[in-house]
Amino acid sequence: MTMNKRLIVSGAVIVAVSASVLLAFQRGGPGGLPSQYTGNTTPLGSTDTSAADRACQGATGHPRLLCLADVLKKDLRRDLVARLQLAYSVADAQRWSNFPPMVYRSRVGLTLGEFTPGQLGIVKAIMKEAAGIAASEGYDEIEQILNADDFLKNSNLGGGDLASGNYHIAFLGTPAATGTWQLYFGGHHLAFGTTYRDGVMAGATPSFRGVEPFTQFRENGRDNAPMAQEQAAFAAMLGGLTGDEQTKARLGQTYTDIIVGPQKDGQFPSTRSGVRVGDLSQHKQDLVLRAIETYVHDIDPPDAETILKKYRSELADTYVAYAGTPTMNAENDYVRIDGPAVWIELSMQPGRSLPGIHPHSVWRDRTTDYGGSR
Repeated sequence: MTMNKRLIVSGAVIVAVSASVLLAFQRGGPGGLPSQYTGNTTPLGSTDTSAADRACQGATGHPRLLCLADVLKKDLRRDLVARLQLAYSVADAQRWSNFPPMVYRSRVGLTLGEFTPGQLGIVKAIMKEAAGIAASEGYDEIEQILNADDFLKNSNLGGGDLASGNYHIAFLGTPAATGTWQLYFGGHHLAFGTTYRDGVMAGATPSFRGVEPFTQFRENGRDNAPMAQEQAAFAAMLGGLTGDEQTKARLGQTYTDIIVGPQKDGQFPSTRSGVRVGDLSQHKQDLVLRAIETYVHDIDPPDAETILKKYRSELADTYVAYAGTPTMNAENDYVRIDGPAVWIELSMQPGRSLPGIHPHSVWRDRTTDYGGSR
């Protein structure tokens, strides 16, 4: 199914957006997109980071990010640096979406397709440092999501805007030991944004993940199933509840998508629904925490542990709720974790390019979205 057909069946709002986009399809990149969208595959898995590693040898954490950012900027033309690094603003930080670029064109920064192979190695090194390198978490999960777009492109299952080369990276604010800046990376089915203030991570959300195909697929020399562990963790969490607990956790309506997604900042429900985690057994509380960890572990381990410490302290007053089935493997299955700070949603969507389902998921923090600068 082509991207145009997928948009037509996705709803009137998206049709209206795509109709306006079609007016600009007479020039630019693939499908008439602006020229930065090359439609080329830029598989990160085979990208060499050795030059970047040598340039910043010995540095770790935030100092390593600063070093790598400086190396990247020094290797770019001035006009590209001006698009990569912008003044910090929450308005620009909010310019993320799960839609591909044919529908949503407001992302900031440079696309991967605009970098040379050497520069792409620096970008990869940046993402590995910021997101961590655990298997199927952080950077590895990001790599697999990009591989999914390459799979759709190479299988002729998507439009020209589906390709790993069409993902963006940006620095909002100057990467420095003092002041505020955000590392943004995103595109179709992906938004990664870590905000730093005076050298310390001030927030790791919003963080969006989705993927199609959802089942395991082979692309760019590896097997991919980037969101299988999130689905399994939620299914184990809900399956561990007793019948009475599941009844208490069940929501009274159908959810066809996440509710605090892109351009829906701060739209959390005014009251919490579901079963209170503090009323569950220790084993069931551990299952809730495991589901939370599959999201928080998408950032580097030291910062992840700081955030998890806060979420653990608030776990008793956190709520679990769901709609559909507790297996999280059917269309319109939906689950949320809603705490004093943590907010996580997973929604099973109908397939767009392939039969079956594919997930949309978001991790938010009520207190530190965009570094607490909302």
